[in-house]
Amino acid sequence: MTDPARRPESADEELLSAEWAQVETELTDPQRIDRIAAELDMAFSTLSHVRRGITVFGSARLGEGTPEYELARTLSRRLATEAGASVITGGGPGIMEGANRGAHEGDARSIGLLIDLPFETGANPYVELEVPFHYFFTRKVSFVRYSDAFVAMPGGFGTLDELFEVLCLVQTKKIRWYPVILVGTAYWGGLVDWIRERVLAEGLISPGDEDLITCTDDLDEVVRICGEACDLRSGSVAPPA
Repeated sequence: MTDPARRPESADEELLSAEWAQVETELTDPQRIDRIAAELDMAFSTLSHVRRGITVFGSARLGEGTPEYELARTLSRRLATEAGASVITGGGPGIMEGANRGAHEGDARSIGLLIDLPFETGANPYVELEVPFHYFFTRKVSFVRYSDAFVAMPGGFGTLDELFEVLCLVQTKKIRWYPVILVGTAYWGGLVDWIRERVLAEGLISPGDEDLITCTDDLDEVVRICGEACDLRSGSVAPPA
């Protein structure tokens, strides 16, 4: 005798496991599509006024007092004061909190795009504009649409997921002129070397694709690149040929 089907634990599971006998079906496909459309509509209307946005990602596990938290805080404060940027994060703890805190201290818009997870409860205290999401993919659309550059601090699978999602969009020209910056050569250097020495060397990406990533410890460089990206998107400078 098979076990009875259980209720899905999240909206993502309800959608992605809808064909599994072990997971109860709670919605019809038209209802799912309506829910997805409503979530995107909510996000677009809430974020429509955001300009000069910079997304900062990183681990939820590196909290106040760690060097990574303080670096995210310093960087975001500089992005606010020197590049006039709004800072967008996942709105959670750790490096996300550090980035939102720096934006708050720099008197810039501090934005959190939250995802419904059982082990993260609510936004960190430095989020000024909170946007809740049920679905990871609608949240990803919003990160990319409303930011002008992507900055990755040290992080785990979630950070890697966002990193490679954005790289794929840039590589395939779904988006253009979108800087992808990895902060922390000690942390990211092995990944960058692997991309060059294995992925590129074996012909699995094209020459030049490896240059879609900037890996640096220099916050001056990060602020400059992000400021230039904001200027480009605002139309104050011409795009590259």
